[in-house]
Amino acid sequence: MPTVLEMLDMSDRVAIVTGGGTHLGRAMASALAELGASIYIASRRAELCKETAEELRGHGLDVIGLGCDVTDEGQVDALVDRVMADRGRVDVMVANAGGAVTDSYIPDASIDEFQRTVDLNLTGTYICAQSAARVMIPERCGAIVTLGSIHGFLTSDKRMYEDLPTFKRSGPPYQAAKGGVINLTRGLAAELGEYGITVNCISPGQIPRATTDEGHVERSRQAIPLQRTGVSDDLKGAIALLASPAGAWITGHNLIVDGGWSIW
Repeated sequence: MPTVLEMLDMSDRVAIVTGGGTHLGRAMASALAELGASIYIASRRAELCKETAEELRGHGLDVIGLGCDVTDEGQVDALVDRVMADRGRVDVMVANAGGAVTDSYIPDASIDEFQRTVDLNLTGTYICAQSAARVMIPERCGAIVTLGSIHGFLTSDKRMYEDLPTFKRSGPPYQAAKGGVINLTRGLAAELGEYGITVNCISPGQIPRATTDEGHVERSRQAIPLQRTGVSDDLKGAIALLASPAGAWITGHNLIVDGGWSIW
């Protein structure tokens, strides 16, 4: 029987991480590369992905940075085709690209802002999953990991943001899109299970960026049972499990990584 370390070995695997140039995507790409996988990171910010890839290669990791808009089916298919041409396989698709598109809230947010939020987070995830599935199905194996959010099943407590005018909370469009990602994951898992493809979701909690309002960080910390907000590296264990052979019998799951925020 394989050891746990052998089950986490990804030295023969090829992975795509969208939105991999920074923050959560960068951490997950780094984790898979540290386990031995060959990584392609891609986002609309091609130069950022190339810079990140160069930095990670400096640490001895096999990472290539490319440009790709996940809302454009042609660009995603071209990304997968490029990886197939280079490596002959795609073992893992991490559909991470997403985020809040608007700073407006109901009743002032436009339908266009709502649609762009859904396109980036939900439609983009579906496009990436479908493109990856096309090349995974003939191999009868593969892992697709989507990125949800605690706001995919929780709303934002507006009281947390009082007197913090510079901080932009997630609104109903983002919550709807991420909720869609979580249930899309279950649907994809049901559809693709017969081909040996696992599909799982990671839903992070409060993981601030350097620019996040310090007042909000402190309020979040107080609301979290583990008494700290997250850091990008907190997702490394989750992605290592769900993308590697160690998670081969886990599918349709939404893994919450939030320090306990959602148990209240």
